[in-house]
Amino acid sequence: MRQGVEFTNSVCTLFVMKDPFFFGYGSLVNRATHSYAHAFPAQISGWRRAWRHTTLRPVAFLTAVPAHGEQIDGLIAAVPGHDWAALDEREHAYDRHPVTGPLHHQAPDAGDVQIYAVAPQHSDSPDARHPILLSYVDVVVQGYLREYGEAGVIRFFDTTDGWDAPIKDDRSAPIYPRHQTLHADEKRLVDAQLVRVSANVVAA
Repeated sequence: MRQGVEFTNSVCTLFVMKDPFFFGYGSLVNRATHSYAHAFPAQISGWRRAWRHTTLRPVAFLTAVPAHGEQIDGLIAAVPGHDWAALDEREHAYDRHPVTGPLHHQAPDAGDVQIYAVAPQHSDSPDARHPILLSYVDVVVQGYLREYGEAGVIRFFDTTDGWDAPIKDDRSAPIYPRHQTLHADEKRLVDAQLVRVSANVVAA
């Protein structure tokens, strides 16, 4: 939070500006990939996830897409001092938007909440030249498992479109820069869910 001073008719009033929050729905759900410690599980209505290739990146990433009547799990976290610079740099292929739909969370001090989404003019479906990285899927699933358990992992797969896109198996030599080490049971969970949704996993 930030404090400010407002003067009205010679009266000095101290007011507190709440820190804004972001809503993460992909790798940002995994707390090991960032240092935004004041974070809480959250659900947002009116959105789904989709795998998209963007002209600003060589591989496919998740984006949020409007979807009436849908809800996705995620994580909200405070951005101290309204300092968006580092997060905007991390999410440079996305535009940042204010969350206007229903948002459910337990954060007692959340200010405005923002969500990142790929701009339509930069968005396309993943293909063989712009695949999904398995190391990225691993990070996202690990985050959902820690926040929501196996039921949350299943919901993640069920509320994400684009599993027919090629998924490059880079697990032995991860390409995703924020890759994490998964335990054997975590890998088995990822692999089982990929099979369940008939994902197209290809060799690196």
